Amino acid sequence: MHGFWQGKRVLISGGAGFIGARVVEALRQRGVANSDLVVVRSRTCDLRLPENCKKAVRDCNVVIHLAAPTGGIAFSRAKPASQYRDCALINLHMLEAAREAGVEQFVSLGNLLAYPAAAASPLREDQLNDGPVASTHLGIGLAKREMVALADMYFHEFSLNVVNVLSANAYGPGDRVEAQHSHVIPATIAKCFRDEDLIVWGDGSPTRDFLYVDDIAEGILLAAERLVAPRFVNLASGAEVSIADLVRLIASLTGFRRSIVFDASKGGGDPKRVASTALASELIGFSPRVPLAEGLARTIDWYKNLILRPAAQ
Repeated sequence: MHGFWQGKRVLISGGAGFIGARVVEALRQRGVANSDLVVVRSRTCDLRLPENCKKAVRDCNVVIHLAAPTGGIAFSRAKPASQYRDCALINLHMLEAAREAGVEQFVSLGNLLAYPAAAASPLREDQLNDGPVASTHLGIGLAKREMVALADMYFHEFSLNVVNVLSANAYGPGDRVEAQHSHVIPATIAKCFRDEDLIVWGDGSPTRDFLYVDDIAEGILLAAERLVAPRFVNLASGAEVSIADLVRLIASLTGFRRSIVFDASKGGGDPKRVASTALASELIGFSPRVPLAEGLARTIDWYKNLILRPAAQ
């Protein structure tokens, strides 16, 4: 067993979700027994309620906090207030429960939406508070930025060891494919298997940073093991790709043969959302392992099996 996890009971909020399932598996690979893993699922435990957070955290040494109401750009635009409200309630109640329980280490997962919309690329950790977050992701962006501030406050007032990782766009097998909640990669893959033209929001020029889900899980555990409170670091691939190039790559890998149409009348989000990986490399030794083309191929294979499975049964 990895020495840090020896004798520790670990709570993973959102542990049945896309990233959470990979974190649970990575913990098992580090030698943490199933009996020491507390996996909190949103459908059975509403973490917006403080009493549920207290029950979940009881007797746990480490909290890996992943739970948040997430979705694609359409979801965030339609529900900014409720997304902020739910995320902020969950964050605060989980921190209070951890403080009262005397948790040793608390790791929270954020994302690059916490950064200012106008921040220079690549995003560096010292830019976090240099301007307002993007209006397209206002609720989730504010909640994730505030979690970094809460980490600092809870550490200095209560000596609670809270660290944050701000992740690039997660993708990989097991992601959500429902239209309202899916992000650009699973949404594009799904569209490529329909017998119709592929309509892409925006002109395709915005650039993004995509990180394979297994790399994110590894970065979260490295942060638990090595990052000193109340620091935070980016988890990113370090590779910048435009939405247009991403869509064309997915189309090529899926064998898509119809037209790709970029609808400039629909907003495509921030012009750039790419992060520096220097601090994560220095402080926790993080280095992504799965390049984009390989990760996309794995995700496409997973999706093909997913849509073929009902027909085979």
